[in-house]
Amino acid sequence: MNIIAIDIGNSSIELGLFVGDKVEPVQCIPGVEKAHLKQALCDAWKKIPLVTRSTEGKRDGVIVVCSVQPAWTEMIREIAREALDERIYVIGDDFPVQIESSQVNIAKVGTDRLVAATAAYTMFEKAAVIIDIGTAITIDLIDGKGQFEGGVIFPGFELGARALHEHTAQLPKIAVKRPVGPWGKNTQDAINCGLYYAAIGALEEIIRRFAEVLGAWPQTICTGSGAELIREDCPFIDSFVPHLVVTGIVLTYKDYMEMDRAFV
Repeated sequence: MNIIAIDIGNSSIELGLFVGDKVEPVQCIPGVEKAHLKQALCDAWKKIPLVTRSTEGKRDGVIVVCSVQPAWTEMIREIAREALDERIYVIGDDFPVQIESSQVNIAKVGTDRLVAATAAYTMFEKAAVIIDIGTAITIDLIDGKGQFEGGVIFPGFELGARALHEHTAQLPKIAVKRPVGPWGKNTQDAINCGLYYAAIGALEEIIRRFAEVLGAWPQTICTGSGAELIREDCPFIDSFVPHLVVTGIVLTYKDYMEMDRAFV
């Protein structure tokens, strides 16, 4: 199965190419760079083999999208149609995520959270907490039977830094990085320490509360653009998995195709 998996976030777009058993490095592209995105999508599509005995140069692959940005989804739909004469398949619109919950209305949960949970359960087959550090930070729980239990959402580093700058008279805008010490000796470093350690503290406290309900500390998986930033200060996180949503897109599409064939 040959798939271009596209994860459309709030700040950037990740594009992964899966040709049979071969996986190309995931590309991260700013969503505002349409020309860059078009080139990346066209280049990836050219690497997908042609349909056997195709006389029209038809390629044997699909473009599958998971999105939290409708405008960027339409941009990719337009690129695929005009540059490739292909359609895209959007998770949640064209087919659902094959995940269940007795506690949550799955239809109201972001598909990025659901496909990440799908990938985590497929990888570890046990109760797990999935942390995604991006524009927002999400912490979701999937139980030992693969049921989605729900989660927590709070602002990511960029949003926190922007809020302090835009809603105060004198606080500067900063880019959060790993602090050199536990407190700052100037305003910029004080903001940096506050945002950084607040996020790590929130992660540990929330996971601890999840564990109290579960009766055991769950498998914890961290992904997202900010995952590497906190890695050295989070010994309570078991695994750091880059591009978990991209992997989840592929697994979700394969689950859908297997389910579809079962009813044919």
